[in-house]
Amino acid sequence: MTIQNKRIFASILFVLISLVCVGQTNPPPPSAPPPVGLPIDGGVMFGVVFALFYGVKKMVFGKK
Repeated sequence: MTIQNKRIFASILFVLISLVCVGQTNPPPPSAPPPVGLPIDGGVMFGVVFALFYGVKKMVFGKK
């Protein structure tokens, strides 16, 4: 092996060993848990009332 080939080989080994060492870091600690839940607000109730109104309208006026 020539000196040039030995240098290339040593450089490749150095880079590969460095990548392995960087890959062995500890994972970050877990974050805070998400909130328990979102409250059902007026928007959901408005949607339910609108859906009921629309369904009744379709039943009454849709029989033509």
